[in-house]
Amino acid sequence: MGEGLGERGRWRPLSSLLHRHDHPLPSPLPSREREPNGVLVKRIVFPAIVAFILLATWQAWVTAYDIPQFLVPSPLVVVQTLIKDWSLLGAALLVTLKVTFLALVCSVLIGVAIAFAFVQSKWIETAFFPYAVLLQVTPIVAIAPLIIIWVQSPTASLVICATLVALFPIIANTTLGLRSVNRGLQSLFRMNRATRWQTLVRLRIPSALPYFFGGLRISSGLALIGAVVAEFVAGTGGTGTGLAYQILQSGYQLNIPRMFAALALITATGVALFALMGTLSTWALGSWHESALTQSDG
Repeated sequence: MGEGLGERGRWRPLSSLLHRHDHPLPSPLPSREREPNGVLVKRIVFPAIVAFILLATWQAWVTAYDIPQFLVPSPLVVVQTLIKDWSLLGAALLVTLKVTFLALVCSVLIGVAIAFAFVQSKWIETAFFPYAVLLQVTPIVAIAPLIIIWVQSPTASLVICATLVALFPIIANTTLGLRSVNRGLQSLFRMNRATRWQTLVRLRIPSALPYFFGGLRISSGLALIGAVVAEFVAGTGGTGTGLAYQILQSGYQLNIPRMFAALALITATGVALFALMGTLSTWALGSWHESALTQSDG
């Protein structure tokens, strides 16, 4: 957003417009520097140490008290089961990932479109935002059986369920971001007779990106949760091949190590999704937005 409307509808550099109207030009943000080693230690080494201590305590407790595997398997047994049953669990993981990513894409497309509509018309937001909240507070477990019955395709029904769970953070955060515009810049755009489209593309969307990526991080985890819950509901009906279905089958067969291995895969997938969304946010905002430029401070 380095340009503004000049005379005759032509865009000129924003700095020239600011000097023209005697507005002080803010000092440029510093370029992003490489993160110091201390920050790298905080973000990677410290969590790894905590995880190692927890797993070692778990292993020692199970070994010391001779806990049976059908009650609580040790971390070593879980890893061995994960390797032994990888052909089964890996295929189930791909199914869950497919549903999760499809739901996340659908929630982003639908949520951003709804947020744009809310910003363009206060009447539309007032009339329809309560229904967005209704989607958030309605338990997916209650409506998932109906969706699975109504929709013939198993994959489509799972995607719809997961999308309903992941949709609200995108709508709420993007709407908030599109409205959280610097008033001085907004007045500058009005003064230079910017059209609604130019204001949206050059001002509102850049201002909303940090909020959008914050909602995307939340929605990525909710999409996974929605996919797993929908698979549980579908699995109770005898259909499904995702990780949730493998957990159900392991419970029926009292194969607790495989159940823990599937749970470990779901947990690792959630962490990986959050890290992926964080990396995407840094890539999109890291070279210009203050929230990304200063995240390594301290």
